[in-house]
Amino acid sequence: MKLLNVSGSPHVHSDESTKKIMWRVNLALVPSLLVAIAFFGVNALLISIISVASCLLFQWLIEKFIMKVPSTIWDGSAVVTGLLLAFNVPATREMILLVIIAALVAIGIGKMSFGGLGKNPFNPALVGRVFMLISFPVQMTTWPKVGGWFPVNVDATTGATPLGMIKERLKNGENLSEIMPDMPSLCDIFMGHIGGSLGEISALAILIGAIYLLCRKIITWHIPVSFIATAFIFSGILWLCNDEQFIDPLTTILTGGIMLGACFMATDMVTSPMTKGGQLIFGFGCGLLTIIIRNWGNYPEGVSFAILLMNSVTPLLNRWFKPKRFAN
Repeated sequence: MKLLNVSGSPHVHSDESTKKIMWRVNLALVPSLLVAIAFFGVNALLISIISVASCLLFQWLIEKFIMKVPSTIWDGSAVVTGLLLAFNVPATREMILLVIIAALVAIGIGKMSFGGLGKNPFNPALVGRVFMLISFPVQMTTWPKVGGWFPVNVDATTGATPLGMIKERLKNGENLSEIMPDMPSLCDIFMGHIGGSLGEISALAILIGAIYLLCRKIITWHIPVSFIATAFIFSGILWLCNDEQFIDPLTTILTGGIMLGACFMATDMVTSPMTKGGQLIFGFGCGLLTIIIRNWGNYPEGVSFAILLMNSVTPLLNRWFKPKRFAN
């Protein structure tokens, strides 16, 4: 007679799976993708499709011919990596082919070299993005101007992102009182009518996706809130100290990659801490490092570097903030 082996309590029953979670994350990214297509045209769509297809292909090849394990490409994780990677590059024609290299680095080095999903210490999409930024700095910092709704060709003209424009003009000796009148309005910034990586331009679209993930309990509020709040407070302190050299906190959190990073990349369940206390510290570190890099680093943006640096601290945070066994 075959006996049932029952483990110790508590017994939790759930229909959740990695596959369901990943595909829900993909669904949450759709609003940002639609806004990117609306403002950047066909380039945004082509870059996203090629990025996702490349991530799927490279993961399948590595699993089949190198790791010799059953393929897991349809669990949705490679699609998430592909979309987030596309969201972190400019919507220019050069990136249509270069994103294939980024996909190889993201999947081959950032994910599969550590054993695949659940074992990678760093966010794969950010590994690919930082590699591209270091290897192809000109292409990664050539930004198309948005051409209104559904532009035909956004490569015809290029321009700086708001953060890039501010940093460059501050270096040239101008003050913010002279720069800010040339900046897009907060409404344009919130809606996405600004230059930048194709998936980070619209705070509204990102928030719609983040609210969906919160409602489905895919993520919790701890990392996004601590990340954004830290960036807001720290930038606010700097702005109060010198409003001619430091950007106001609202513009700070709405421009660049803070919203996308806080809601979709810092919350990656594999590379972020397991406990609520660890997540709060993780988000705090991401926000603090982002503002430090933006204001005193060579790059106008610092979200990718900040999250990757905090990814490396995640094992320590998991050790310091251990969950209580069998606690409510």
